[in-house]
Amino acid sequence: MKKRIIIVLTLFFGVLGLNLSALAQDIAGETKSEVPELTAFHEIIYPIWHTAYPEKDYAALRKYVTDVNKLAAPIFTAKLPGILREKEAKWKEGVAVFKKAVDDYNNAAAGDDDQALLSAAEALHAKYEALVRTLAPVLKEMDVFHQALYVVFHTYLPDKAYDKIRGATADLVTKAEAITKATLPKRLEAKSDAFQKASAELLAAAKTLDASGQAHDHDGMEKGVDAVHAKYEALQKLFE
Repeated sequence: MKKRIIIVLTLFFGVLGLNLSALAQDIAGETKSEVPELTAFHEIIYPIWHTAYPEKDYAALRKYVTDVNKLAAPIFTAKLPGILREKEAKWKEGVAVFKKAVDDYNNAAAGDDDQALLSAAEALHAKYEALVRTLAPVLKEMDVFHQALYVVFHTYLPDKAYDKIRGATADLVTKAEAITKATLPKRLEAKSDAFQKASAELLAAAKTLDASGQAHDHDGMEKGVDAVHAKYEALQKLFE
């Protein structure tokens, strides 16, 4: 009898462990700001742009059509991870423009106008880079903060997992502080004042949430998570 109980418990905890592992992998996948299909296309755009295009190797540019089509096709139907869902509309617009560039490259490669082929290769590279920029975070510090906030806002808060929220608040404060100390790239320097104000407000909201967590104030924690999320969205909107 005892042996049977041990076997049952072993199976139960084994299944539980597998489920928890799968859940952790799902959360990790949803918080990673990356589309693997888009990354994979770099394998073909790199030799096109850095070798065949500057060397005007028209034979190579025509030969690459098969790989372009093979690696572009998955991008057309790729799904964004949860953390990037707010960029869905811009992503779809960018994919449509990129698809046209792929079609134009196909048409140019099938013809005998070498200049048109060069132009098509240049456009393909430009539209791919634009698609990459659509998803790329402005600052790595913002991306790191967003990854932590995503789990709190989309998993812990709906489940009212107050212990988990409380366990995450200090980390959010640390990551918010890192944002306030970050330097914007030169192309965005004009937004520095607005960025400093918005990042300071985000940090203040994170500290308020942390205080509610330490006080075990459940209502304050719920409102605090919403406030931090709103402040992060306001910060992100500065760069849209």
